[in-house]
Amino acid sequence: EFEKKSIEEAFATSIIFGFPIKETKNEKHLIDLTPFLLRDAHHVAKRLKNNNQGTYKLDKSRNVLWLENTKAFPKNVEFESLLTFVGDPKGRQIVTVAPDANSITIRQHIGFIELPDDNYSPRIFDARSGSFPMSYMDYSTPVWEPIKKQFIYRHRLHKKNPNLKLSEAVEPIVYYLDPGTPEPIRSALLDGASWWNQAFDAIGYKDAFQVKMLPPDADPLDVRYNVIQWVHRSTRGWSYGGSINDPRTGEIIKGHVSLGSLRIRQDFLIAQALMNRPFEKDDQNYQTMLELALARIRQLSAHEVGHTLGFAHNFAASTNSRASVMDYPHPKITLKKDEIDFSEAYATGIGEWDKVTVAYSYSQFDSKTNERKALNTIISKANEKGLRFISDTDARAQGGAHALAHLWDNGKSAASELNNVLKVREKAISNFSKDNIRQNEPYSVLEDVFVPLYFFHRYQTEAATKVVGGLDYNYAVKGDGQLITKVIAVKSQKEALSSVLKTLSAKTLAIPKSKLKLFPPRAYDYSRTRESFSSKTGVAFDPFSAASTSSEMTLQLLLHPERANRLIQQKSLEEKQISLKYVLNEIIDKSFKKSHSDSYLNEVQQLINVQVLQHIMNLAINDK
Repeated sequence: EFEKKSIEEAFATSIIFGFPIKETKNEKHLIDLTPFLLRDAHHVAKRLKNNNQGTYKLDKSRNVLWLENTKAFPKNVEFESLLTFVGDPKGRQIVTVAPDANSITIRQHIGFIELPDDNYSPRIFDARSGSFPMSYMDYSTPVWEPIKKQFIYRHRLHKKNPNLKLSEAVEPIVYYLDPGTPEPIRSALLDGASWWNQAFDAIGYKDAFQVKMLPPDADPLDVRYNVIQWVHRSTRGWSYGGSINDPRTGEIIKGHVSLGSLRIRQDFLIAQALMNRPFEKDDQNYQTMLELALARIRQLSAHEVGHTLGFAHNFAASTNSRASVMDYPHPKITLKKDEIDFSEAYATGIGEWDKVTVAYSYSQFDSKTNERKALNTIISKANEKGLRFISDTDARAQGGAHALAHLWDNGKSAASELNNVLKVREKAISNFSKDNIRQNEPYSVLEDVFVPLYFFHRYQTEAATKVVGGLDYNYAVKGDGQLITKVIAVKSQKEALSSVLKTLSAKTLAIPKSKLKLFPPRAYDYSRTRESFSSKTGVAFDPFSAASTSSEMTLQLLLHPERANRLIQQKSLEEKQISLKYVLNEIIDKSFKKSHSDSYLNEVQQLINVQVLQHIMNLAINDK
């Protein structure tokens, strides 16, 4: 008792709000909840200011409870408010989404949710498992044991008959799709999300994971329904897989997926750019493009649902034959008989790694089994198969160093795949023509289609860049026999650098002269957007700025200060390793020491050289 008291008094508490008591009856107090619901709980004004979108404040005369979505359900009560922020817009983002940028009206939602009963057993977190962690500090822990307690997030799941090898669940995990989703996207989302049942079947559950359409009498705000929501935006935005969890145990109470409708249009655009004259004869010849976009949306559905099941990104999966839907998949496009081939663009079904994460999180063990030992066995078997798990911090290009974990990449060798991607890009640019748009569409639309093709190599370049000054390592634990850490071999680093430097070549980045005739000044009401090429030539199309932008993408990754530091460190520990000086000399050899007989190529090279000089100078004065 005294120990509990000492812990309670050791830390601060946060009182969120105070209420005048309106009435008291039989020790029950009546309060007015309205002021609590009409406050800026999401800190919208602060977010807008921090993102340089302007200074706003709540206008109390335009705030009201929104009764349409103020509802009570058996396990949760939901309140919605209509809040209006007034102010002076500074950026472009508000203008694109609000009729009046000086007056932004949003709906804010606050829910009160009943916590589950005590019939749930938390499962211990393991950094190798691919599951999301939750943690707390237990001050009753003996000094010789870790004070930080870690568990995973997961749904409650039990077999009806634990003695059967394959049994139905007492209560299956069911996800419901938003009926506002149109076809054929609806069928694709249902299909992709349902892939997870393959993984539950592999651990002895029959139909334990199900995907259905949301019934007409069900409400997506009801926490008894896991929901896949179709969301519309006018600008870029991520899709999300989130959940409402019991903060005491990590039990997932409700999974909620938000899928952005613009994603499928962007994938369609990529396919449209890669295809050879798709609209030469028929403006309705969109089936191949649609199929590629739908294949991606199936993956996206499975990916975001995976987050709501408790699973983290696995960005090393692409090196294991696309072993997880929790990676970010780049379309795997190849050249077959000198023609672009889409047949392997996206994988189908759940991956081998996904079965490991489901087994770790949801396997049911009997009372005689040592759970920790059984969980270690699941991970050990995955290691023996060569499966790898590396997540966000290690994969992000700006700070990450892992040579096998990247976003939007393919292949065991990042350098080899970059070479392949550059060949596909070159072929697609060679094919590109007026027939990549429909009849009667402005040529400005053709320019918009060309943008994702021109930058098609971007993410594979990020992957190859990370090999330079890169590391190979695992989230190893004592006794598991995994590789702990090692520097990438000199040969691999040189191969990666050689591939990356192709993206600084004028021959790679110069848009062919014959294609420039396809891009006139922008048509009336088809102005440039953030998805367009920038221009320093006024209304005219500017191929130099396109090359400059692309070279900047490469150089800000290759000459990142943390990469430079690693190169210096690696060279100090191993004499044969490449050095920062070596990398700088190679960049200069492929830029300033390059000359072309063609004046157009020479000008493109000059702009690349300007970027090289600027990034070397930036690195020299960077305090990191």
